[in-house]
Amino acid sequence: MASIQNTALKLSSLLKAAGISKFALSLTESEKRELNTEHVNFSLYRTLFDRSASVTAYLDGRKGSASGNDLTDEGLLQLVEDAKAGALSSGPDEANDIAPRQEPQVFEHGPLNPDMEGFYDRLAELIDTVSKEYPLIRLGQIIGSHTRTHRLYLNSNGTCFEKLDGRYDAMLEFAGNDGDRTTGLAYGSVTISGLKKPILEYGSLRRQLSETEKSLTTVPVGDKFEGTVIFTPDALGQFIWMLLDNYVSDGVIMNGTSRWLKCLGEQVVSPKLTLRMVTEDPRLAVTSSYTGDGYRAEDVTILDQGVLRSFLLNLYAAKKTGQAVTKNDGSRLIMEPGDTALSDMIRRVSRGLIVGGFSGGEPGVNGEFSGVAKNSFYVENGEVKGAVMETMISGNLTDVFSNVTAVSKELVSDGTFAFPWMAAEGVTVSGK
Repeated sequence: MASIQNTALKLSSLLKAAGISKFALSLTESEKRELNTEHVNFSLYRTLFDRSASVTAYLDGRKGSASGNDLTDEGLLQLVEDAKAGALSSGPDEANDIAPRQEPQVFEHGPLNPDMEGFYDRLAELIDTVSKEYPLIRLGQIIGSHTRTHRLYLNSNGTCFEKLDGRYDAMLEFAGNDGDRTTGLAYGSVTISGLKKPILEYGSLRRQLSETEKSLTTVPVGDKFEGTVIFTPDALGQFIWMLLDNYVSDGVIMNGTSRWLKCLGEQVVSPKLTLRMVTEDPRLAVTSSYTGDGYRAEDVTILDQGVLRSFLLNLYAAKKTGQAVTKNDGSRLIMEPGDTALSDMIRRVSRGLIVGGFSGGEPGVNGEFSGVAKNSFYVENGEVKGAVMETMISGNLTDVFSNVTAVSKELVSDGTFAFPWMAAEGVTVSGK
């Protein structure tokens, strides 16, 4: 099997032979070792291999792309032909471009050689702990895996980045069960870089298991009211992504629909909020080394004590709008913790919800949202009264992130992000 470097050189030669002097290409090789369980019994161990390539060709401002898994000589030639045909059939656009030359660099992160026996022991330990400490939880499928990935990016300006990384992932499927009372299926997952701690000690897994047990008994919310919502780190992540998509992503900046279009350097949300995209952080098990456009990744602050510092613009969007390109793909997000204990946040709630997840459509252009509060608990006079069902929440994204009353000291990371709990006023809660 040809090395990833030799494949890149071959692709580069084929592109030049086809008359394409401006191009970018990406190659990926991965090896995944996977352990599966069904209802606490180990049922499968397998190794999966994957190889893929993508090519982008530029001809007189025209751009064409192609991708595939056939990395034979014939497959690579077909990729080049397809990318060239795409470029010839597209319209010219001066914003179609590639990153300038940067010094070649090789990045390495995480456990490249897995300890599968140790991982098996940790998964078996997880099953045993759940059965002893969470008697009302019924485990479904557990998928544990170690993935080793080798990536390479190269463009015709002379930039060449390589990245080798390894990671362990664990995904749990579970439900609450107590006689004739059951809950719906719930899911939890973590990404870790080592096996020093039990898997249940990472992320939100223990909280999710405990709350699923508590969800076997529900309380009615009753009437519709406007109250305080405490977003768990998982739910907060959902709302942060909605906020970024609606107000700072390349699409809404290019089409001019973002409410924050002219707000760089201005206060747009609560001063309690600082949100950053990082390249690496000890709280995360994964890193971001370079962008899809071919830029060496850099740490980027999006919100600095509520002040908007950056949009999320790829190279094309940056050239179309005249703004600066964002040298980070945005996949590693950290919101800095606050100064309030979660228990104190709950005690301050007169009436509201602790929201563990959200299921709803995409917010409108103005930020209006409405959907079902999932894995959520009713709070009244500072006390958690119980789990709720069929409860809706609605409001406006800008209002939610502007009316923040507290951010927790506690910070939770699933290995790919790190978020605290956040309390916000003025959210409409509608129960049955």
